[in-house]
Amino acid sequence: MLDENGQLPAEFDEVMEELKKRNVIFAPTSGRQYYALMYQMGKYKDDFLFLAENGAYSCYREKEMFSSTIDKAEYMKVLYKAMSIPHIYPVVSGKKNSYVLRQWEPYIGELHKYYTRAEYVDRFEDIDDDFIKLALADNEYEDSVKNIWEPMSDLDTYLHRTLSSNVWVDYLNPDANKGWAVKKVQEKFGFKPEECAAFGDYMNDYEMMQSVYYSYAMANAHPDLKKVARFQCKSNVEHGVMEQIKEFIRQGMI
Repeated sequence: MLDENGQLPAEFDEVMEELKKRNVIFAPTSGRQYYALMYQMGKYKDDFLFLAENGAYSCYREKEMFSSTIDKAEYMKVLYKAMSIPHIYPVVSGKKNSYVLRQWEPYIGELHKYYTRAEYVDRFEDIDDDFIKLALADNEYEDSVKNIWEPMSDLDTYLHRTLSSNVWVDYLNPDANKGWAVKKVQEKFGFKPEECAAFGDYMNDYEMMQSVYYSYAMANAHPDLKKVARFQCKSNVEHGVMEQIKEFIRQGMI
């Protein structure tokens, strides 16, 4: 939905109002922190479903619907390995906050794109929170496959990892992903896959593409995501999500 400058389309509010009139629920589904989604779309706190942290923490009308917390021993195993590799910067996401080591300070701008509520800590071991996601960032070289995915490949962990962008690799419980979150929403509200549409561009959207019938990969999406999506729309630079939603409206599909 966001363009190359991280901005919503100019007609966002107008189209969201039209969806509301048609009893369609819009659900920002993101690797971002819940509070980051609220920071950008908080005016819709009573209308949108917020499926945050790649689906591991989801809220509706400011109340948690469901989440998937990670065992501390397991996420510390990932952190110890990550901190032994140069140029990897971990962020631990909890229900109350996200946490970063003080060495993150040179990259605070990149952090705030995804985590508007963050606390600097000296040690991850001392944090008191329920953790739902561990994110690793390659901010210096922006090659997450080479500098995170490959060096971390020999780690013995049951946690599921997903490639979220050329900067980020995320670790979550095996059952937690965007597709899992969408299916939980379908169960809760009685929606059928044929009544749902999803849009994605990277591999953290892979399972979500399989949880709905109207699955759209952006024109600039990862090649492997395009293989699993049924349809394709324009890139985010061309406001592809918004254009396709307007097409749904024009065709009377919603």
